[in-house]
Amino acid sequence: MPPPSDLAIATKAVERLVKEEAFYRAELAKQQDRVRQLAAEIAAATDPSTLDSNAEYVLKQESRAVDETNAVFAPLRQRTAESVSTLEEQIAIREADQVDGAAGSDDELEKARAVLRTGQTALAKEI
Repeated sequence: MPPPSDLAIATKAVERLVKEEAFYRAELAKQQDRVRQLAAEIAAATDPSTLDSNAEYVLKQESRAVDETNAVFAPLRQRTAESVSTLEEQIAIREADQVDGAAGSDDELEKARAVLRTGQTALAKEI
């Protein structure tokens, strides 16, 4: 089996980074929901003895987790932007090779273009 081409490697990198960002976004939403629930429970408690003795600590830890997850996005977006740029270069190289008559996988090129659009869309979204 031949090794994967540079185009295939660049395509997989962008796919992986887009999936990773989607995972972190979903995780962040769950964490924010837990923080809201805990804060609401603490605020709604009329009798402090009915609260879990660690409720304030748990809220603080959950808030810290939200902050840590938010800190992941800037470096992740930077790596995604770099990978998208690399993929654009690899697509251009493959297209130039096809014009010159070199044989290449059209399926691989089409998949790369689709993943490139996905990566560009992910980068265009607000943080």
